[in-house]
Amino acid sequence: MTDYKILCEKLASITDGVPHLISNLSNAAALIWENLDDINWAGFYLAEGDTLVLGPFCGKAACIEIPFGRGVCGTAWEAGETLVVPDVHKFDGHIACDGASNSEIVVPIKRGGKVIAVLDIDSPMFDRFSEKDRAGLEDFAHILEKMSVGNDNFSWTEGIV
Repeated sequence: MTDYKILCEKLASITDGVPHLISNLSNAAALIWENLDDINWAGFYLAEGDTLVLGPFCGKAACIEIPFGRGVCGTAWEAGETLVVPDVHKFDGHIACDGASNSEIVVPIKRGGKVIAVLDIDSPMFDRFSEKDRAGLEDFAHILEKMSVGNDNFSWTEGIV
């Protein structure tokens, strides 16, 4: 069972004062990959216009672009809220990047009330993600929402520049 308090403390300690978005998201994906059991993908999609674009992740190669409102990630982006999907095969419009994935959680990352990215985690297990996972991963996302962004050619509010 994941101790989300410790996971969040680790994330805060390695991102505090670090203004490099891609590096911070890479480390965040690695922390999830190393600390959550029974997952087969963990990473980020970054909002760019009306498309989510693949960001740092751990796992198999993934879909590069996801349109607004499509699949679990695009739907969570559109709704602006976390989606927990116990069986992705029953989710209308699911985009299958890895056929081994059976459940998924997507947590929006916001700045100024606007969804600027999503944290996406897949599992080969059905019904893998609990309410404890939802709450813990939302806390994890809140840390990312507060991190500073420096000169790495990305603006949380404007996409890649």
